[in-house]
Amino acid sequence: MRWTVHGERSLYESEWMRLALADVELPDGTRFDHHVLRTPHQAAGAVVYEPKRGVLLLWRHRFITDRWGWEIPAGRIEDGEAAVDAASREVREETGWRPGPLEPLCSFYVASGLCDHHFSAFLAAGAEHEGDPADAFESDRIEWVPLLALRVAMAAGELTDGPGLTALAVALALGKLG
Repeated sequence: MRWTVHGERSLYESEWMRLALADVELPDGTRFDHHVLRTPHQAAGAVVYEPKRGVLLLWRHRFITDRWGWEIPAGRIEDGEAAVDAASREVREETGWRPGPLEPLCSFYVASGLCDHHFSAFLAAGAEHEGDPADAFESDRIEWVPLLALRVAMAAGELTDGPGLTALAVALALGKLG
């Protein structure tokens, strides 16, 4: 059933996000305020895979959750930039590797019950090392993780970033890895 939105008012705004209260009405007539997080910039990332090496991942700490975990290279899509170009740029900046040709993998809303943040994931067929990452502060280490180790890490809860975990799970489910 579709909810009716009667309006929305901003509580906080920055270049990264807008927190709002939406005045919504359920089909049964119940009306209430619902918190909504709006993100003006969407994000993109890439699962970079080479059969002999595995998947290129970053081991990083996220201060918000105070957790360490494996992530795919990903980040914000800049104004006027195509999602595929953002994914390629993020791989180069965060890892120092230039990804091979990128193909669309999946596209989704990160937490559609709360926010409109959209993520586009791509699959790269291999990569070529160019040097040190431009964004050295992004991760503690960068590694090619073999598929067996990737599955073990997933089962052990070492992939806690939603977009990366989703992209990897889709790639595995579609038989794109291995």
